[in-house]
Amino acid sequence: MVIKVLHLFIQILIILVIIHAIGSWFPQMRESRFYMYIDRIVEPMLRPIRNILPDLGGIDISPAILIFILILIDRALLR
Repeated sequence: MVIKVLHLFIQILIILVIIHAIGSWFPQMRESRFYMYIDRIVEPMLRPIRNILPDLGGIDISPAILIFILILIDRALLR
C-alpha cells in the first residue's frame, strides 16, 4: 500500500517536472499562479542538481536529470 502511494507520488512529481520545464519556455505561463505553485514544488529539487552541473551555455538539463533520478527511485521501490 505504501509503495503504491509512493509510486503515485513519484509519477505526479515527474508530470510536474515536465510541466515546469515546458512552462519555462513561455513567459505568459511563468507568470501564472498555476506555474508559480508548480515552481514552489519543483525548484527546490532542481536547485541542487543545477549547483552540481557545469554551465552548458544556457541549456538546462536539470529537469531531465531529476526525472531520471525519480525513475530510478521508483524502479527501486517496485522491486
